[in-house]
Amino acid sequence: MSGAAGSSAGAAGSVGSVVRRFLVEYGSGTPSRLKVLDAYLLYVLLTGALQFGYCLGVGTFPFNSFLSGFISAVGSFILGVCLRIQINPQNKGEFQGISPERAFADFLFANTILHLVVINFVG
Repeated sequence: MSGAAGSSAGAAGSVGSVVRRFLVEYGSGTPSRLKVLDAYLLYVLLTGALQFGYCLGVGTFPFNSFLSGFISAVGSFILGVCLRIQINPQNKGEFQGISPERAFADFLFANTILHLVVINFVG
């Protein structure tokens, strides 16, 4: 019995050390532009999760409204991840002809189109 408890405590300690190391490396090695974008991605992810949780708990009476909001959250998250990939300095070799300003302009344009479709879908 003590072997299982010791194994569990060891796993929790290693997970804690992995999380601490991730936070230290993320804090020191990630540019501030990417940190701001990561905060936006976390916000959009939580918004989508909240909408989905509301759908499970309360229901989907105005189904078009739920679907529009959820599609907006998922689409915004995907576009944000694409922007993060394009402006990440480690990926400069992959996107040689695209400046960060161009990537942001593409992000804004695609978000505008996405939200025009979402607004149209709400009815």
